[in-house]
Amino acid sequence: MDLQQFDIPRYLANLPLFQEIAPPDLERLASGCRLRKLGRGESVFTVGMPCEEFHVTVTGQVKLFALSPAGQEKVIELAGPGVSFAEALMFTGKPYIINAQALSESIVLSVGKAAVVREIEDDPRFAMRMLAGISRRLHGLVHDVQAYSLHNGMQRVIGYLLHQENPAAAGSASAALKVSLPVSKATIASRLSITPEYFSRVLHELESAGLITVDKREIHIPDTARLASHCA
Repeated sequence: MDLQQFDIPRYLANLPLFQEIAPPDLERLASGCRLRKLGRGESVFTVGMPCEEFHVTVTGQVKLFALSPAGQEKVIELAGPGVSFAEALMFTGKPYIINAQALSESIVLSVGKAAVVREIEDDPRFAMRMLAGISRRLHGLVHDVQAYSLHNGMQRVIGYLLHQENPAAAGSASAALKVSLPVSKATIASRLSITPEYFSRVLHELESAGLITVDKREIHIPDTARLASHCA
């Protein structure tokens, strides 16, 4: 993708956060954006850097993670295409408290705080849309805490696989599904707060039970309802 030819206003218009903004306002907002092409392993930001913008993954995958004092990594979120992150932190005036790193070749759009504040001042409805997006992220984090507290590792893995379900399969009580793991099994295991070894063991147990078939990063689920009822 040629970054020089990338139409930032048009891309912004397709994001839920900006869909109701008029074209002239999108052009103005785009002037406060920057576009970056990142190689695998490159940082979007690290702990301690000033947070003066929020970000959207245009292509690729971005990993949001924290490191313990001992250097152990905990994946907080995997941000794929169209997913934004760091919106709430941008308004605190504090530096980043987590790290963001490209897991593959990625393009990331960063939206400057000054441009966002200008839009909020011009249109209070924009602030409501930002609050809605932040609320959805908070709801997701609360859901994660509940899952870690109330569900065992097997249930977390099953929940993860079924949440990759596509819209066509979602309307069926029982349907076949193919899941392509977007990142390594170790990264997904960290996201689910389990060890990579345990994640692999759960996949093996599910495969032995005839609930899934594993082919490298492709996981075939012949019956989603049967998998959902396992360990329910």
